[in-house]
Parts: sequence; C-alpha cells; structure tokens
Amino acid sequence: MRRIPPTLICFVVLLATAVAGFQNPPAAPPQGQQPPAPQQQSEIGLTINPLDPGSPPKYAVPDFIALSKDAETQAAAKTLGQVLWDDLDFEREFYMIPRDTYGSIPVARSVDDVPFDRWLELGADGLAIGSVQKDGNALKIQVRLFNVRSRQGVFAREYSGAAANPRVFAHTAADEIHKQQRALNGVARTRLTFASDRDREKVTGTVENRDVKEIYIADYDGANQRRITVNRALNITPTWSPDGKAIAYTSYARGFPTLFISMIFEGKRLEPTSGGTQNWLPAWSPDGSKIAFTSSRDGNAELYVMNRDGSGVRRLTSNPMIDTTPTWSPTGAQIAFTSDRSGSPAIYVMGADGLNLRRISTDGYCDRATWSPAPFNELAFVCRTGPGYDIKIYDFAESATRQITFGEGSNESPAYAPNGRHIAFTSTRAGKVQIFTVGRDGKGLRQITKIGNNFTPDWSH
Repeated sequence: MRRIPPTLICFVVLLATAVAGFQNPPAAPPQGQQPPAPQQQSEIGLTINPLDPGSPPKYAVPDFIALSKDAETQAAAKTLGQVLWDDLDFEREFYMIPRDTYGSIPVARSVDDVPFDRWLELGADGLAIGSVQKDGNALKIQVRLFNVRSRQGVFAREYSGAAANPRVFAHTAADEIHKQQRALNGVARTRLTFASDRDREKVTGTVENRDVKEIYIADYDGANQRRITVNRALNITPTWSPDGKAIAYTSYARGFPTLFISMIFEGKRLEPTSGGTQNWLPAWSPDGSKIAFTSSRDGNAELYVMNRDGSGVRRLTSNPMIDTTPTWSPTGAQIAFTSDRSGSPAIYVMGADGLNLRRISTDGYCDRATWSPAPFNELAFVCRTGPGYDIKIYDFAESATRQITFGEGSNESPAYAPNGRHIAFTSTRAGKVQIFTVGRDGKGLRQITKIGNNFTPDWSH
C-alpha cells in the first residue's frame, strides 16, 4: 500500500499506534438550544429604505427593555440587544449604528414608547427594539422593528421559551428580519462543528504522549461551544448532516481511522464503516442519504460512496495515486476531490458516478475543496502560497479563480455557510490554529474560537 504523505491537509495519516475505544456515548447538547417558535404574529410587510438610495439602511438596536428587576431578566435584556445587533451586522445588509452612541437617547419604558425624534437625530432609518419578561423558568420576549421616519411598525414578533439561552431568541428575530426586509436567508440560527485539542487530555492506550482531539459544536458566532465526543481519542473532520441532526466524523478510537455518526440530539452513535479497514473524511450527499469518503480498503486511498447506514458501498475512483477529501455539488450530481495523480495534489471534479473527470486547480499544491450552496456555483479550496496556505475560490460560470486570504498565517479547511455568503476556515494568524469566518468576498473577518487549537470547521444547514 502506498503511504499517504503527511503533508496532505486532509489528515489522511495512517497512525501506527493503537487508541483506546469509546468509553462514553456522545454528549447531547444542553436543553434550550432549539430555535423558539414564534407565537402571536403581527406584521405590516413594509421595507425600510434609506434616504440615500445608494447606501444601506441605518439600523439601531438598543438593549431590550427588562420588564422586571431581577438580575436574570436584566442580563437577558442586555444580551438580547447585543446579539441582535451582532446578527444583523453579520450579513452586512444594513449599516449598524454603533451601540456606544445611544447613551443620550432616553430609554423606552415599553416597545410602544419610543422617542422616535431622538433616534431620527442619530440618523436611524430602522429601530429594532424589544422587551423581555420572566415567566417562571421561561422568558416572554417581544421584538419590534420600526421605520423611524414614518414611526410605523414593520415587523412584530413575540417569542417564549426556556430562559437558559436567551441568545436563541435574538438569532431567530435576526433571521426573520433579514428574510422580511432583504429576502435573505440569514445564518444566525446555524451552527459550526469542529475538532479541538482544548481539553489537553492525553490519548489512552498508547505509548506516545499525544493530545486528543474531540468534536465540538458552537453557534455560528462561537457562543455556546460544547463537546460532543468524550472518547479520549483522535476525532477529526466533522461534517453536519443536511438536516442538522447528526455529525459524521473520522475517529481513531478503534486504533485505526474509521467513520462514526453522532446523533447529537438523541445521544446515539452509529458506525457505518467497520471491519478493520481504514476510512476517512466523510462527506454527506445533499439529501443526506449517502456519504462519500476516502478508504484504503482496496490498497490505495480511493474515493467511495455508501448509504448512511454503511450499506451499498461503491468505489468511485481507481488510480495508483491518492484520491481524497470529497465534497458534493448542491445537486448531488458531481463530486470534487483532491488527487495527486498529476504529481502535486490538485482539485478535480467528476460525476457522482465517477465519470467525466476534469482538473480545476492549476496553482501547484491545492487541497480541501468545499462546494458552495446554490445559488452560487463555486469551489473554495486551499493552495500553498509560501510557507503556509491561502483560500481560493473557483467560479464555474467564469472559469476563473480568485484569492480571499493573503498570507496572514496559514489559512485552511474552508467551509461555506448555508446561504453561501460566508466561509468558515482555520488560520494561524492569531498564533494557534483558530477558526474564523469571512465573507466570500474576503471581507468581514471574525474570530470564532480562542481556546486551544481548533480544526476543520463545518457549517450546519
């Protein structure tokens, strides 16, 4: 069998040391993480436009109004205002008026008591304001969006749900405002998954002193980071199922790389590949029924596809060189992958049946492609640009490649947001390997993780 080079970013590394098996089932996420269902809905479908047609509307979002004086409600009111501001700012559809400029404006006593003249003086076109009230162990939240010039309400929602995570109410409101005002599917309620060595635990059952990597999930903005695997092994390359209910990943918990699926809300784990063969890098088909992956079961590292339960395994590539890191097109008709069949690793595309192969990248050492969602038709991937890597995007319509990172650290493992407007990736620009998000235009950089080293992010649908 041909040894897989350690330089391949995709972690196709054949470990020689044994790793202990799972000791505990995957941990289910805390309660209160699901988006709340809106209750009474009252809405006038009007769009807020700026005075200057060439500029985005200017929005303000103050702290929510706490309708009771207990500390939990007061804290929730501040959190809701800040998170809603951040969520609306993320998509860059509005000019968000900085919150530190609101100090001179009187605090409203209710969502119906708004000093519109003062917000107009600040230059606001739209004002998103809300209230929060404690009801036992639950919160009742009102959110309103006003056209400041006309003083007319254009959006109204009421939510109720568990008080454990008030951020989810702000995320829900942000996505609904983006949908109503800009016909945009926001990503505030989406999540990231990634591998991390932050726990500083050591792999059990080996002679070598090696840190473990466990699978984590987090909100899209990095909040609520929580651990999914607890097996003290090397767990890498997690990827969300299209329905957001499961994560497939590579684990060395059996002493060799194989694939697992964690049903994160059920506390269950499936093992679709077994029998001692080495399997890596799962990639879900768009409908969630199949998984493409890399395997050495026939000698070389080749691409295969199987049903999500492990049945129906079918080989896609047959080449003496390495084929790895598959990613599906949004229609499921094509698969992009990395191969060094031409010498240096490069990005190729083929039909989901393994036919009609063609090369995409021409820039030397490239790896880790990820296909954008519709309506964009792009591949993001990484190429070596010096001592490290940078992210490039291939546009199928234009047959052209553009670069969106430029040598600030090594930038790797891109993953598209479900609306295609953003990319999560890892970078060493902050020292350790951390996860960042950036717009597909290379603007709007945000750091998501700060603890330990974090790897191979994937964005939920």
